[in-house]
Amino acid sequence: MTLGPLMLDVAGTELRDDDRRRLSHPLVGGVILFSRNYRDPAQLAALCDEIHALKRAPLLIGVDHEGGRVQRFREGFTRLPPMRSLGAIWNEHPQRARELARETGYVLASELRAHGVDFSFAPVLDLDYGASSVIGDRAFHADPQAVFQLGQAVMLGMKDAGMAACGKHFPGHGFVVADSHVDIPVDRRTLGDIARADLVPFRRMVEAGLAAMMPAHVIYPGVDAQPAGFSRVWLQKILRRQLGFDGAVFSDDLCMAGAAVAGGIVERVRAALDAGCDMALVCNHPELADEVLAKLDVDWPAPARARLARMHGHPAHAPTMTALRESARYTQALHHVAGLGRDSAELDLPDPTDYCGRA
Repeated sequence: MTLGPLMLDVAGTELRDDDRRRLSHPLVGGVILFSRNYRDPAQLAALCDEIHALKRAPLLIGVDHEGGRVQRFREGFTRLPPMRSLGAIWNEHPQRARELARETGYVLASELRAHGVDFSFAPVLDLDYGASSVIGDRAFHADPQAVFQLGQAVMLGMKDAGMAACGKHFPGHGFVVADSHVDIPVDRRTLGDIARADLVPFRRMVEAGLAAMMPAHVIYPGVDAQPAGFSRVWLQKILRRQLGFDGAVFSDDLCMAGAAVAGGIVERVRAALDAGCDMALVCNHPELADEVLAKLDVDWPAPARARLARMHGHPAHAPTMTALRESARYTQALHHVAGLGRDSAELDLPDPTDYCGRA
């Protein structure tokens, strides 16, 4: 049995009968967790164990766990800094910022792996233009080279902990003001302008071995009339052929307003998969998930299945939290990360991705 092309969510802190029914469907290959799925570390580990045991080929378990405002699990986990705090350090001490970014990536990934989560949708590789409230301090920096250097360091730290990284939001969400959770953003710049700035960290991260990518629900009419996540131009011509990316492509949540241009939910999933996404996310609307499971008929290629299989967390890097706390690497990383951006992390500001029940 192989993984299917759909990633769904679940209702609460333990699986219900409807969750098990949906996740057991052959079209389903992954689960995304939200804050509502977390009560405490023991509960999360039990939930992940049950999800992984549902199928012979274990479902992928992913989460938006970036740090700062976007960190789904908080109590019992290290409060991670917003990535902009690393960019601020970069301005004065680039090497120190890279070291802290790698330690941050390691803490992020090692704690998730200790509870059974396979990967996080991180790092954010968007540029910080100071215009987008939904990106904001989730971005490392305005300088493409700084974003690459810090993004690569986070990726390497995640790899140290046995976790693959997923860069987002290709080819760049930071320039537009509109929020794709509630609107359909349009970026009217030319491909040349985007390539000289926003595309730089994505291209460099591909060259550095990035395992996965998430495209933006943003329309770039100078390149294609479709949002990047539904665009064969962006995903096939530019990402695959020109940039040489051979990793997995995950759609952003297809229930977001930015995906509405593709039609109903089944049409959105088909459009995302046809454009080149390997896995399509349908979140926070169980009735829409049921509609997709009942109506979707896709010919899903073997290369897509192989790319997704590489997103499983490395089993050798999933100690218990007790063992993790006893390891010198984790203790050292925790010491370096502690206090980084604490003021921002503890403000408990609204998570800009928590829309339509996305909690």
